[in-house]
Amino acid sequence: MQRSKKLNIAVITGGDNAEQEISAKSAHTIVKHLDKEKYDTYLLHYHWGKFSDAVTEFPVDLNKFSMEVFDGTVRFDLVLLFLHGTPAEDGKIQAYLELLEIPYIGCDHFTSALTFDKHACKQYLSSSDIPMAKSVLLHKGQPDMAQLKSLEGTSLFVKPNKNGSSYGITMVKANEDYTEAIQKAFEFDDEVIIEEYLKGREFSNGVYRGTDGIQVMPITEIIPHKDFFDYEAKYKNESDEVTPAKLDDTLSQKCQAQSKKLYQLLQCKGMVRFDYILVGDEFYFLEANTIPGFSEQSLFPQQIKAAGLTISEVLDDIIDEHMAQKS
Repeated sequence: MQRSKKLNIAVITGGDNAEQEISAKSAHTIVKHLDKEKYDTYLLHYHWGKFSDAVTEFPVDLNKFSMEVFDGTVRFDLVLLFLHGTPAEDGKIQAYLELLEIPYIGCDHFTSALTFDKHACKQYLSSSDIPMAKSVLLHKGQPDMAQLKSLEGTSLFVKPNKNGSSYGITMVKANEDYTEAIQKAFEFDDEVIIEEYLKGREFSNGVYRGTDGIQVMPITEIIPHKDFFDYEAKYKNESDEVTPAKLDDTLSQKCQAQSKKLYQLLQCKGMVRFDYILVGDEFYFLEANTIPGFSEQSLFPQQIKAAGLTISEVLDDIIDEHMAQKS
């Protein structure tokens, strides 16, 4: 049987971490909106170092990243990674795909690893005039608690250094015992970052590279029902999200210019979302999400809609740009 000439696209989901549920929602949204007239889409599930088709459970040959099906062999023209957390947001799968010369959409292994490590990313950007909260890093087994004396403010954020979806984050008063908060964060990573609390409004801004260059999306303001934007606020409707954000033109342009600058400084590709706290008229950079959440209620899809675009149009644009670079 002769296969169609449509692009064979593998959308990778799954994982062996706390973010499996979010990965599944994101990948299903992507599959739903990929144009079926242009692409044959295969949802691949990653689990313990192996990939398999999420529907048929056919295994993927790790030596070639291809899959034997009923009527022959499927060779993938392009990979879309929507597996949150390790081993995708930290660049491990990207490095594997690069070794096999398999094209994929998104940041390369270096940028992914750098941005997944919050402390390393802040150090990398420290000379680039990007406002950031002061922070210290603790290592499991030998945490240097004396560092905490250098932090100021009435409250501190304690969070895993390398994790996503706001798992393991606690806000504590500076005069309280943070032992429990640190132990909670260590459940998700062997490094914990402790940051000074910045009191301000929270914003998020998506960016992608299309055929017309870098495109910066409308900004979202996040108004948590609690003290900050934790997992429940993100994924269990415990926040109000306003897209486009109610900012004057000067602040909107400042935020979007900073997002574009970060995208360039970090050598990003594909879709990336940058999170900020606005204090005064400065947007303090919190983190970069190189595989942003993409469930129907996620921030990036909200911003696409606010820009007057559809998810299908944006995916087409990103894929077209990538394939043009490879041709």
